[in-house]
Amino acid sequence: MSEPGTAAWRQAEASRLLAFGRGAALPGGGFGWLGAGGAVDETEPCPLYINARMTHVFALAHLQGVPGADSLAASGLGAFASRYADDTNGGWFASVDISGQVIDSAKANYAHAHVLLAASSAAAAGIPGAEAVLAAAAAAIEQHFWSDAEGCAVESWNADFTESEPYRGANSNMHSVEAYLAAGDVTGNPVWPARAASIAARLIDANARADSWRIPEHYDAQWRPLLDYNMDHPTDQFRPYGTTPGHSFEWARLLLDLEAAQAAPPAWLAEAATALFDQAVADAEGRDGHPGLIYTVARDGRPVVTARLHWVACEAVLAADALHRRTGEARFAAAATRWWDEIDRYFIDRVGGGWWQELTPDMTPAASTWSGKPDVYHAYQALLFPSLPLSPTAATALAGRRPGAAPPGPTR
Repeated sequence: MSEPGTAAWRQAEASRLLAFGRGAALPGGGFGWLGAGGAVDETEPCPLYINARMTHVFALAHLQGVPGADSLAASGLGAFASRYADDTNGGWFASVDISGQVIDSAKANYAHAHVLLAASSAAAAGIPGAEAVLAAAAAAIEQHFWSDAEGCAVESWNADFTESEPYRGANSNMHSVEAYLAAGDVTGNPVWPARAASIAARLIDANARADSWRIPEHYDAQWRPLLDYNMDHPTDQFRPYGTTPGHSFEWARLLLDLEAAQAAPPAWLAEAATALFDQAVADAEGRDGHPGLIYTVARDGRPVVTARLHWVACEAVLAADALHRRTGEARFAAAATRWWDEIDRYFIDRVGGGWWQELTPDMTPAASTWSGKPDVYHAYQALLFPSLPLSPTAATALAGRRPGAAPPGPTR
């Protein structure tokens, strides 16, 4: 058997993960919330971001030659129109139930960024209907979410885009960076990577640098940090109190992607990626005598939520891999090996399929933050990205490997 994290091991695990992920497909199109056993949990909502993430995953799988993945990606694309689209006001509703009834009519930047990502990947994969969704997502972001004045994206609106939430979030802006880089690669429009760079400069080069390389996650509408935000709800799925080392890992990778995409990148990108990584390791690893990486810490680094979430491990191995490739430093490769071993030992569910989303500090399955195994996005990217360049983004890189394809962009 191959060692965890090696190319052969990742390829085998990706095949197993995709087989599990197929269970999320809904009979009427799109994707639902996967339960722990691999069937759709009909008691859970069907969030827009889940449909987008699974569409993105199966578009990438199609580009890798996985049979049937194109049909699944096309099903997800179709659901944007048939289940989530607001035909009156534009954009897409945040969540529907299993029957397609709207249960959250808000218009969220987090989810719209994922739609842009999914449509970009599907367009690169040649999935029918992708171009229309990509154009619609770009228009919605242009009209409602991107703020030139702020140099970042606003968080959310009500259904008819008349009331904007007086909150700004680092999390949704981080996923905007991911989506904007993908959209820039697919469309060739330089506005997307420029916006990604703007977000990174504000949230990382300015804010995280000034906060000992911990990322302030929550802000008011004037971008003033809300340091006590959700102190009474520290396990929030998207806006937990304090800072989130997993996001620091994710940002570290994205900064290196952003650096690799530029002909003359600023020096701070690599500096910040390393600093974020090192602070996240100090904050998250070895804090309570158990393996794994904890979920959140307070502004002073005190542990708050010590659950181990699978997406944190995924982003940690990706950040370590990217930094090792960028710098050649052995310590990053050693960290990736250490965390791949933990993923293999604790997170992979070889009985029920997929990966456990959450573990207790003693590394047994838990569900205090997440129920079931909602999607395979983080895990699949962790398995795929070490085989791809830092730039261009995944779908464009994979499309460039097809016979007769034009050479991809920068490949640092």
